[in-house]
Amino acid sequence: MTPFRIRSAEPEDVAAILAMIVELAKFEKLDHLVVATAQSLHDALFGAHPACECLIGEEGEVPVAFSLFFHNFSTFLGRKGLYLEDLYVKPPYRSKGYAKAMLQTLARLAVERQCGRFEWSVLDWNEHAIRFYRQLGADVMPDWRICRLTGPELTRLAAAA
Repeated sequence: MTPFRIRSAEPEDVAAILAMIVELAKFEKLDHLVVATAQSLHDALFGAHPACECLIGEEGEVPVAFSLFFHNFSTFLGRKGLYLEDLYVKPPYRSKGYAKAMLQTLARLAVERQCGRFEWSVLDWNEHAIRFYRQLGADVMPDWRICRLTGPELTRLAAAA
């Protein structure tokens, strides 16, 4: 069995990360929304003011998974949190415990960084993932909804300030 290891992403991983982002978007039926480029992803991860971090899961030397995350803040807790934006394992590598290992590594990072929470979102139709997250002890919060402004709506609200 080829060993699985988790490591921090490096600049040369950007193309592989972007390819997995596109695969994830296709799985979620949202590929029409992907406008990220290798350059924008590189800048977000490794630019002068990084906006996020990324872990790569490798089987041997092959990137087969990624998790992209950043810190948020809870006013109720008065502490930072860790927010998982995306977790993806390529289909041929699923059911090997790789997603669980990635989440365990992120949970360890959250504890080491003294985060009060580790959070992420899941699509309501992804029952397999919801069951998996509940088995890990996650609370899938039914009363919360994501609110989002993009494009012209974001520009319009900003212009009103």
